[in-house]
Amino acid sequence: MPTIRDVAKHAGVSPITVSRVINNDNYVSAETRRRVEEAIAELDYIPNALGPSLRSKRTGTLALVLSDITNPFWTTVARGVEDTANKRGYHIIMGNTDESPAKQEEYLIFLLKKQVDGFLLVPASSRSMDTLRKRHVPFVVLDRRIPDAQLDTVRGDSEGGAYELTRHLLELGHERIAVISGPQHVSTASDRVDGYLRALEEAGLAGQQQVYWGEYTQQSGSDLVKHALLAKPRPTAIFATNNFIAIGVMRALREAGLRVPEDMSVVAFDDLPMAITIDPFFTVADQPAYEMGQQATELLLSRLAGDAPEGFQEIVLPTLVIVRRSSGPPPES
Repeated sequence: MPTIRDVAKHAGVSPITVSRVINNDNYVSAETRRRVEEAIAELDYIPNALGPSLRSKRTGTLALVLSDITNPFWTTVARGVEDTANKRGYHIIMGNTDESPAKQEEYLIFLLKKQVDGFLLVPASSRSMDTLRKRHVPFVVLDRRIPDAQLDTVRGDSEGGAYELTRHLLELGHERIAVISGPQHVSTASDRVDGYLRALEEAGLAGQQQVYWGEYTQQSGSDLVKHALLAKPRPTAIFATNNFIAIGVMRALREAGLRVPEDMSVVAFDDLPMAITIDPFFTVADQPAYEMGQQATELLLSRLAGDAPEGFQEIVLPTLVIVRRSSGPPPES
């Protein structure tokens, strides 16, 4: 990672002059300011917001950059991260990106200025990982599968869990199953659709697939299921690829006057915690969210301590299908 001395040498000035430019000191000529700013841009230098006294020291902080902290799944992951980090004397700074690459990049630059020791992140784009690699900052990817990338990753088995959920519906007698998914470019969404398609193909129903791509939000789930209900023939079961989509699906089904599971079965990826629903209802593929945060943090801290296994690690955690009242046999008519 370039230092203030590197910038000074590149611009042909002293380090104190670079510091004055960074701090918008008026005692710098326009020409000198221009040279220093060009050097900063060319070297991709990020000023240290904590001051020079910390340059060679650990700060005891880790960054946790998630996609949507309002989702209970990510809240539980965050708790696993925090508990594990605190036991080792580390503190967590957290950011929420809403799947926006621009917002994630802003967070990365801000957190790099804070000189965090490492990152745990759900990447909204490959650029975020390039930013960290370029600066040799240790990081672990959460939840996402990054094809052909040499990265430390901890994720759930999205494809396998979706396959088992779809098999559950097939065993109940459903042949027309619609999947309401998140964004196609997000690996968890595409993997869950792949698991659904594999189960249909094995059952000889590949030609009856119904896939609706959208966002991991309640509104997207509600909007897309309305399209699914217009299909002819109409599906008898809905597979929602995350818990927020499932809530939106239920809202739209109620508005349409359809009962669950009597008129339409619903299954979902990711469970809702007992704090939100006193009476668990959804049949789900449950990911071990707390363990995901725990294992990712342990892996990152091992990297920082220099005692992690050689080579990059991909840890895939199994999912558990929990059958509840939202799924039943298809209606007779």
